[in-house]
Amino acid sequence: MARGGSLKLLGLTVSPFVVRVRMALQLKGLGYEYIEQDLFIKGDLLLMSNPVHKKVPVLIHDGKPICESLAIVQYIDEVWAAMGPSILPADPYERADARFWAAYADSKS
Repeated sequence: MARGGSLKLLGLTVSPFVVRVRMALQLKGLGYEYIEQDLFIKGDLLLMSNPVHKKVPVLIHDGKPICESLAIVQYIDEVWAAMGPSILPADPYERADARFWAAYADSKS
C-alpha cells in the first residue's frame, strides 16, 4: 500500500455512501479492514471516530479518522494519486462539476 499505514473502513453494507467509498478504495487497489457498524447500538470506535455526526462511513488511516463519503473519496484520490486511475478529473472546472453532481445526488438520497 502506498504511503504505508493501515486502513479501516467503518460502514454499513446497505449504505450508498459506504458503497461510494468502497468503490474508490477498490479503484485504487487499496487493501483495508472493513468493520460493519450497528447504527442502533453505536460502538465506541464509531463514536470516537465521528463524534459530531456519529454516522458512517468513516475511513481510519493510521489512526486518523476521515468522515463523510465525499471527503473520504477526495482524500483517497489525493493520498494515493499515483495508484490506479484518478477518481476526480484533473481539470478544475470538471472537478467542480463532478463535486456539484455528487453533492446533488447526496441531497436526493
